[in-house]
Amino acid sequence: MAETRTTILPIAGFPVVPADLRKDELNGCPWHDVKSMLRDVGLRPTRQRMALGWILFAKGDRHLTAEMLYEEATKAKVPVSLATVYNTLHQFTEAGLLRQVAVDGSKTYFDTNTTAHHHFFVEGDNALVDIPGAEEIVGRTPSAPEGYEIARIDVVVRLRRKDGRR
Repeated sequence: MAETRTTILPIAGFPVVPADLRKDELNGCPWHDVKSMLRDVGLRPTRQRMALGWILFAKGDRHLTAEMLYEEATKAKVPVSLATVYNTLHQFTEAGLLRQVAVDGSKTYFDTNTTAHHHFFVEGDNALVDIPGAEEIVGRTPSAPEGYEIARIDVVVRLRRKDGRR
């Protein structure tokens, strides 16, 4: 019988949770760190949340749709439905672990980098990419109507190849 080994990879770009939300220090073990992140934002670390959180956060900053995460979970033999993936992504977003970025009316990406930043969307490739150093991309911020405040500003710059290739 073949020996089974478990490899734990370090999580690049951790912590995703702002320092003021963390109670325990992250220790570099993806499973422990995901459990700490979930507990720190008041989410129970269920098996499905843990597995999806590990897939999401173990590879550093990334942009995924629900379908992409479902496909990765299926390949990793994580038994979840697409509905569970959607529910978990929305729970993580509401808790501040993810940032939701709408590209088209029908395409939503979830970003593990929750800091204020903007994106390029590469048409044809359907890829969402962070714009480095884009703090000053918006010239004059409009005033919010009375009784409201600006939660955040999302800028998505759409790119296509000059030669028309996809």
